[in-house]
Order: sequence, then C-alpha cells, then structure tokens
Amino acid sequence: MKFGLSHAVMITACSMLGACATVTRGTHTNFAVESDPPGAAVSTTTGFSCPSTPCQLKLPRKEAFDVTVTKAGYETEVVHVASKVQGGGAAGFAGNAVVGGLIGAAIDGSDGAMKDLVPNPVKVKLQPSSVASASSDVVH
Repeated sequence: MKFGLSHAVMITACSMLGACATVTRGTHTNFAVESDPPGAAVSTTTGFSCPSTPCQLKLPRKEAFDVTVTKAGYETEVVHVASKVQGGGAAGFAGNAVVGGLIGAAIDGSDGAMKDLVPNPVKVKLQPSSVASASSDVVH
C-alpha cells in the first residue's frame, strides 16, 4: 500500500482530534427513502420528514428509528432503521486503535460516527388500501 499525502493528513487529523471516524465519516449521513408508487410522504420517529418520495434526508448516524411511509389510497408502511457499526465505521475504529487511542474510540462511539443506518436506502412497495379496494368493487 502506498502512503500518500492524504493518508498523512488523515492520520494527523485523527491523532490531533482523537476520533478517526468522526473526522473521516462525520456524525450524519445521507439517508434515502424510495417508494413504489412514488409521491408518498415520509416521517421518522426522530422528527425528520419529507413531503414526497423519492427523497433524501441528512440524518444522525447514532440513533435507530422508524420510518413511516404514507400515501392516500395505500396501506401505511413502517420500516425500522437500525444504527449499526458497519465496514467504514469499523475501519475508523481501527484507526483509533492505531493513532487516536481510547479517547478517539470513546468520541466515535458516543457521537455515532462509527455507525451506519441500515437499511439505507429504505425501499417500500406500497399496497393498495383494502378500504380503497372495497369501495371500488361496489356496483352503483
């Protein structure tokens, strides 16, 4: 592996701040929600929302939550999103072991920088509402 200037900058930043994942990944991530059909409203139990799918939100990595997807004429879907240490976060934690030490590991562990939101993106296939289906079957 070649050691370049970007590696030196990253190691220096990690050793000064003591939190590699916080420096390299940040405490927030882009989170996407898609629905079939599109145009559904999205809300999370953490207070974030968007008016229409597909959409992207900038969310904290450290907290699990539920996503509710709603659209008139369709059943509401709720998806649980976990906050887990994944590949990039584990690499940041390993960087702490090399240059950041216990302080860096504690910072990354508490601010969520080591974690990822899973699943991301959330993809839901909305089912027609049984009430909407029943009313369309009535012969007038």
